[in-house]
Amino acid sequence: MRASPHLPQGVQVFERGWLSSNSVLLQGSGQTVLVDSGYHTHAPLLLGLLHRQLQGRGPDVLLNTHLHSDHCGGNAALAQRYPDLQIWIAPGAADAVACWDEDALTFRATGQQCPRFVAHRVVQPGTHLELGGQHWEVHAAPGHDPDSVVLFAPATGVLVSADALWENGFGVVFPELDGQDAFDTVAATLDLIADLQPRMVIPGHGAPFADVEAALARARARLNHFRRHPLSHVRYGLKVLVKFKLLELQTWPLDALYAWADQTPYIGALQRLHFPDAPVPMLMDSVVHDLEAAGAACREGAALVNAG
Repeated sequence: MRASPHLPQGVQVFERGWLSSNSVLLQGSGQTVLVDSGYHTHAPLLLGLLHRQLQGRGPDVLLNTHLHSDHCGGNAALAQRYPDLQIWIAPGAADAVACWDEDALTFRATGQQCPRFVAHRVVQPGTHLELGGQHWEVHAAPGHDPDSVVLFAPATGVLVSADALWENGFGVVFPELDGQDAFDTVAATLDLIADLQPRMVIPGHGAPFADVEAALARARARLNHFRRHPLSHVRYGLKVLVKFKLLELQTWPLDALYAWADQTPYIGALQRLHFPDAPVPMLMDSVVHDLEAAGAACREGAALVNAG
């Protein structure tokens, strides 16, 4: 992880790879706020970074842009370390969090892990928040996740975009994988970001970037490709699910990978919906081949090893 040198005073980014989202620390007068907490396996590292950065104090608020496990998996560990921490979440899943419905939250379906946490407030799009002594707007950013939000600071032009916009694309459009028409919502969110005219974007993954116009152009080109070739988006989603688990395990015996795929409800649902003529093992053969071809994994004996 590293802090970006290009951001305004009081804004620090703990940049990570693809297993854990970036975490954004907002400091100043008033409450200290952390945006997103990463995957649960990286929680000890995040706790150490916060301890050093805040000199033993904890953040006052943890705000989740959305509730995918790579953005909220560290919530429970942070709440345990800092008992007074307030956890704020985007709308849409508050009831599922309250009763900890891992099916509604998709953790069980995707074969991912997120320790249980308690949410104290729902952050509504269209509202304004004082975070780390700065004024931030909350905007709905559906597409990758129907309930995701982005945060925009008009005074500095900083946008915390989560997975709505990366420097090279955006997150898998999960509602589209589920058979919903969601590419239009991605386009609308990209238009929203263009209208905000941010001068700096802090994405959910990857380094902060300033050439927002070029990033939007790449994202729109990618979206247009997925519109023309929707099955390529489904294959991309499958690769992301497998790669995510591989990032966690690093070395994955192939027989265990195939067993995991066969037992993961979401993989089976995608196979039945989009590839009814390809059984799950055949589909996994193709996904593993694609990951190898992309340099994202390699075979070592009877195991798949993370690469790239």
